[in-house]
Amino acid sequence: MLLTLGWGSLFFPGLFALCTWGLRRARPEWTDSDCAMISTRLVSSVQAVLATGSGIVVVRSCKDVITDRHWLAREYVWFLIPYMVYDFYAMYLCEWYRTRDQNRKDPLTTFRNFLSKNRLMITHHAVILFVLVPVTQLKQQHTLLYKVNGIITLTTFLSCRILLFPFMYWSYGQQQGLNMFQVPFHIPFFCNVANAFLIAPQIYWFSLLCKKAVRLFDSAPAKKDG
Repeated sequence: MLLTLGWGSLFFPGLFALCTWGLRRARPEWTDSDCAMISTRLVSSVQAVLATGSGIVVVRSCKDVITDRHWLAREYVWFLIPYMVYDFYAMYLCEWYRTRDQNRKDPLTTFRNFLSKNRLMITHHAVILFVLVPVTQLKQQHTLLYKVNGIITLTTFLSCRILLFPFMYWSYGQQQGLNMFQVPFHIPFFCNVANAFLIAPQIYWFSLLCKKAVRLFDSAPAKKDG
């Protein structure tokens, strides 16, 4: 645990520093703000690739996603914690460079702008650090907090990844004076095909989430009855 935490604390800030140094040498005409912003995105991309790869390994290795445990899932959480802390700093550094380039050096104003422009990302990181990480590490799959988190996940997935498509058709219909069911017949065919390809995996993944949620809510009563 501590070793993984230490490696993460070295890896992400070190990669950011290396990217920034390389960009300054390769593109001396770029501002510090440009170098910091690009470096932040590069590090975020690396973290996304690592997280995706870890998720694939865990999913392929576990037969029961509710009860099975995999060492990589546990260790990557500790590797992720330094990234979240680093990302706070990196986002603030980008904002600081940007305001400095605009000749606005008031630290309080910079911090307020940082909080205002990144409040969604800050909330995301804070929830992961202070809610999801403790729940995951303490194996509290059957606690109320874990179940509430599952309900929120289902709700946001349904709203943002599935209902988005009918809302898009409805919005277009409002502009063209059509009802939602007439829209597919008044837009290019390839648009409908593309949307079908996009929504199909979303529906499949949502069905998997629902099955996991049912198993989660049913597993606790089953254990009590046994």
